[in-house]
Amino acid sequence: MDSQKQQGSINVTSENIFPIIKKFLYSDHEIFLRELISNAVDATQKLKTLASVGDYTGDLGDLSIRISIDKKKKTLTVSDSGIGMTAKEIEKFINQIAFSGAEEFMKKYKKEANAIIGHFGLGFYSSFMVSDKVEIITKSYKRGKAIKWTCKGDPQYTIEDIDEKARGTDIILHLDKDSQEFAEESKINELLTKYSRFLPIPIVFGKEQEWKDNKHVDTDKDKVINNTEPAWTKKPADLKEEDYTAFYKELYPMSEDPLFNIHLNVDYPFNLTGILYFPKIRNNYEVQKNKIQLYSNQVFVTDSVEGIVPDFLTLLHGVMDSPDIPLNVSRSYLQSDQNVKKISSHITKKVADRLKDLFKNDREQFEQKWDDLKLFINYGMMTEDKFWDKAKDFALLKNKDSKYFTYDEYKKVIKEQQTDKDGNLVYLYANSVDEEYSFIEAATNKGYDVLIMDGQYDLHYLNHLEQKLEKSRFVRVDSDVIEKLIPKEETIEEKLTADQKLQLSPVIKSQVPSESYIVQFEAMSETDKPMVITQAEFMRRMKEMQQFSSGPDMFGGMPDSYNLVVNANHPLVIELASNVDKAVGTELVGVDEKIKPLKEDISSLEKLKDGKKDEEVPQEEKDKLEDLNKKIADLEKERGDILSGFGKDNKVVRQMIDLALLANNMLTGESLSTFVNRSIELLQEKK
Repeated sequence: MDSQKQQGSINVTSENIFPIIKKFLYSDHEIFLRELISNAVDATQKLKTLASVGDYTGDLGDLSIRISIDKKKKTLTVSDSGIGMTAKEIEKFINQIAFSGAEEFMKKYKKEANAIIGHFGLGFYSSFMVSDKVEIITKSYKRGKAIKWTCKGDPQYTIEDIDEKARGTDIILHLDKDSQEFAEESKINELLTKYSRFLPIPIVFGKEQEWKDNKHVDTDKDKVINNTEPAWTKKPADLKEEDYTAFYKELYPMSEDPLFNIHLNVDYPFNLTGILYFPKIRNNYEVQKNKIQLYSNQVFVTDSVEGIVPDFLTLLHGVMDSPDIPLNVSRSYLQSDQNVKKISSHITKKVADRLKDLFKNDREQFEQKWDDLKLFINYGMMTEDKFWDKAKDFALLKNKDSKYFTYDEYKKVIKEQQTDKDGNLVYLYANSVDEEYSFIEAATNKGYDVLIMDGQYDLHYLNHLEQKLEKSRFVRVDSDVIEKLIPKEETIEEKLTADQKLQLSPVIKSQVPSESYIVQFEAMSETDKPMVITQAEFMRRMKEMQQFSSGPDMFGGMPDSYNLVVNANHPLVIELASNVDKAVGTELVGVDEKIKPLKEDISSLEKLKDGKKDEEVPQEEKDKLEDLNKKIADLEKERGDILSGFGKDNKVVRQMIDLALLANNMLTGESLSTFVNRSIELLQEKK
């Protein structure tokens, strides 16, 4: 049989297409295998369609797509038994890429991006990213000879008739020196698993192995690497719960079972199928991202879906498949595609509807799963207003007794007791029942309810709730003494006088652990603790939020600041004030008597200055005033030293401070041991 051979040039008007392919068309060279296998799948599917309608009556035979490598020849071959191509089709699909140059080529590529599969040429040319020569050996299902097309990565090609070729197409890549990794079994296995594990036509690569003579050996059985009928391609009615769980394990073999799933099955206004799973995400937020796999007609597109779907949906796991998603590796292009935006909006709605149904139909189960769902739902409500609008009716708050409430339900629970004098609803919360137990107990004894906010992003969410909930604010139970957590109209009378507080302040300051403690007095109940350590809500919240922020650390360099609040009505504090007076009162009176005439002299000098400008005051008067102020400062220091001297050796002062530290889990190590020994000493002294 005579063989005809012809030569020609690929029709690229002014620029060589191949540098464009290598540099611009694809951002990742490994995509070539996805494109070639996708074309092979398309050719096979077309043959099956022709057979189903009677336009092809021949024997279909084995339709598997076969991948093979030859390490010695440094080739990779993709073979199918699909419709093949005639010489005219080669000319149409391969040779006539009549673009005027790089810019127009890219423009047209984007325009036709969602049609790569089914338009052989564009996908095929990705093979030149890794090859210095590509051969096509193809025979059409129609009558005619087999054809061999050869090109070495430039506009020149050869095409010739050949014999002894079955129906279908072989693409033979002669790998270039920079792409030898694609002749390794491990690399091809990796790519096939990534891009082809759910294609609808069996993909064969190598042979199944068995353990024999202490080693793995090949059998005669083909190794099919893909599941041709993944769960998302089936109807929900045909699947049981165990089928969904089994498919989840297929996607994520090492993961815990998911909480539940959503089966997507939409055909208008766009086509979308898929299964999304709610994983047990809890607080390992970053670890769980990039788990949704995006497919187009069962062909893997990407698992980097940030910007393609709302950010909070990236916490879900699973698969989405739509022919309306362009099979293009450019995420920026995907993000601007209108079909993708519609799909994103629809999925948000489906997720909200599924959660709402679960809440309405089985609230008990919903509450059991809330601690796992909370991060996902709250994050969605923070970042998507549309999701907030839907989720605010089923989002829950959990209190210290592990009871769950919707926002409206909880508002009714606390409205009577926890409305402050300005009409604001005050939500009290704790981050830990154990660590803030004494403050929770004080709030409970007061008739207040306390929420538990122990999630990684709860502080961010509190800020969001304060913006969304009218006349509401969130206050941690240890941010102030119980009487001031929710300011009311009524006030408690204070038993300590101003002079007594003035005397007690340096006494107590003499034994505070560091300068970061601010001593202040509050009128509290006699039955409250003598001293309490609090930390201001605003500063603590800002510092804790900073830990989860990627921005500049505005607060991290600042030391923690605490309030040591002294109960001005506690009997021990009243007794301490009396003991101070007994022990050092006489000395203090002596200092005060020295200070009194100095202050009188200052008062006289200040009167002389009235109505005068600074330059009109004699220097002698200025010097005398400065000298008097210095003497008073020295006497005030002497006074403070007397009080500090009393305080430094006072066991009761230290004991009250340590009790406050102990209640906040802030007494450890040597300080805790010293506290225990001192407690024993004080008990013995009482005998």
